Amino acid sequence: MLRLTSVAAGYRGDPVVRDVSVDVPAGGWLAIIGPNGAGKSTLLKAVAGLVHATGTIEVADRATHELSARERARLIGYSPQTPTLPEGMSVTDYVLLGRTPHLGTLARESRTDLEVVAGVLARLDLRGLAGRALTTLSGGERQRAVLARVLAQQAGLLLLDEPTTGLDIGHAQALLELVDRLRTEDGTTVVSTLHDLTFAAQYADRLLLLAEGGVVASGKPAEVLTPELLAKHYDADVEVLETSGGEIVIAPVRRRPAELDG
Repeated sequence: MLRLTSVAAGYRGDPVVRDVSVDVPAGGWLAIIGPNGAGKSTLLKAVAGLVHATGTIEVADRATHELSARERARLIGYSPQTPTLPEGMSVTDYVLLGRTPHLGTLARESRTDLEVVAGVLARLDLRGLAGRALTTLSGGERQRAVLARVLAQQAGLLLLDEPTTGLDIGHAQALLELVDRLRTEDGTTVVSTLHDLTFAAQYADRLLLLAEGGVVASGKPAEVLTPELLAKHYDADVEVLETSGGEIVIAPVRRRPAELDG
C-alpha cells in the first residue's frame, strides 16, 4: 500500500530526514519511533504531501507527486498531532469535512455522504455527541472526532501523528484498539508516529526507528526494541519484558545516584 524509496524530506531545502526506504503492505501497521527531533512527524508529512520530499513515495502503486490534491485525499487520510478545530463547528459538520474529496465543484453533501458520516459516528461511539460543539468535548472525545473526520474520507492509507497525545492510558488504549479494529475490519493500512514504545510494540506489525534523521533500525517490534538500541538512541536504561499474554513491555530502569556519578 505504501512504498518509500530513498526518501528525504525537510523545510526550505534543508532535509530533516534522509534516505528512508520502507514498504508497508495493505492492512499493515507501521509505527515510526525515535527520540525527539528524529524527524518522525516530518516523514509522515512528506507522505501526506505537506512538506517537500525527494525520492519516491508510492501509494497503491501510484507515485504521490503525480496525484492531484483530490486524488491524494481519496487515497490518504492524515491526522496531525495538534489538529486545528474550528470554533463553533459541531461534531457532525466537522466529520463531514472528510467527505470533501468526494464532492464535485460547488456540490453539497449527498445522502451517501451523510450515511457515511452517520456510520463513522456510530463506529466511534460519537452519535450522542453529533450536535455538540467541538470546543465542548473532552480530550478523548476530540481525538475520536479527529479520527472520525479522517475515516470519513474512506482512504486506504491512514496517517496518524501521535494519536494518543494528551490522553490518559485508558483513553489511549481505547483509541488504539479502535484503530486496530478498523484496520482488521476494513483492511485500512496504518502508519503512525508513537512516543509510547510499549503501545508501538503491541499494536504495530513493524517499527521504523529514526535517529538524527536517518533509519537506524527497521523490523518487527522484538527486533527493534532491544535494550542496546534504546540505550544508544534514546539514552535510556530499559528492560524489555513480556506480559503473561506474550506482549512486549518497555520498562524504564531507574538510574541510582551512584550510577549517575559514574
